[in-house]
Amino acid sequence: MQTRNKVLDDISKLMTNAMGVAQGAKDEASTAMSSMIDRWLADRDFVTREEFDAVRAMAQKAREENEALKARLDALETAAKK
Repeated sequence: MQTRNKVLDDISKLMTNAMGVAQGAKDEASTAMSSMIDRWLADRDFVTREEFDAVRAMAQKAREENEALKARLDALETAAKK
């Protein structure tokens, strides 16, 4: 009976070690893929979300100023026609 437990213990240790190796390989592959994606994105010169939001806010402000100036110009042209 003692021999059987030894065999089961050895199999259990082997499976535990295999799971550890598989987990380590998964972590290493994940890190490598993440690093490769980061490098690819950096090479593409994409803008960050903060930069995009800043430019978007500037465009919105410029659009509002254009609308205000157009309304002012229309009012001046209307006054000039009278």
